[in-house]
Amino acid sequence: MQEDEANRIAATLMERGVIARVARPSSYRFGVRIPLGDGREALWDVDGAAGLEAQVMRDGVLVGFVPQIPGSEHFDEAQTVEAILATDYGSA
Repeated sequence: MQEDEANRIAATLMERGVIARVARPSSYRFGVRIPLGDGREALWDVDGAAGLEAQVMRDGVLVGFVPQIPGSEHFDEAQTVEAILATDYGSA
């Protein structure tokens, strides 16, 4: 995910009532960070892979994940936002 894309997706999520920020896990890598309210946070698309997936972290430790969404490598920004909004983190 490019920085400008991550900014637009985070802004759209915030407009839809989700707390979202741009994640910067390393140089030149960007994604979207969503706090889940129970001490966990979802880090969307921070690994540089082609498809959309999330790592669920607590205190810097991986505690779950959302597997790559089939076909997400072809998603536009609106589809990415909808996929993030539709995610159930209960099983992640």
